[in-house]
Amino acid sequence: MSNTSRRVFLAAAGSSAAAAAALAAAPGALAAPSGQRPDDSAPDGEPLVAYIDDVTTGRVAILFGEDEVVVQDADLVRRLTRAARK
Repeated sequence: MSNTSRRVFLAAAGSSAAAAAALAAAPGALAAPSGQRPDDSAPDGEPLVAYIDDVTTGRVAILFGEDEVVVQDADLVRRLTRAARK
């Protein structure tokens, strides 16, 4: 049996929901990493998850469909963690 408790699961789900809401509220918040253009083929209407493993690194893994994009954005991490506390 997994060590995941209901409280841990709900906390993780709440953080993910807050991250998705923050990303939806600020569509320009994620600039493409330098040297890359935004991908126009990104799936519209599909679920999108932003995962922050360690807030001190400023890295955000963005998961959508079968793709994953990792961006370095300390300001976004700070805003998402602030939103998750509300």
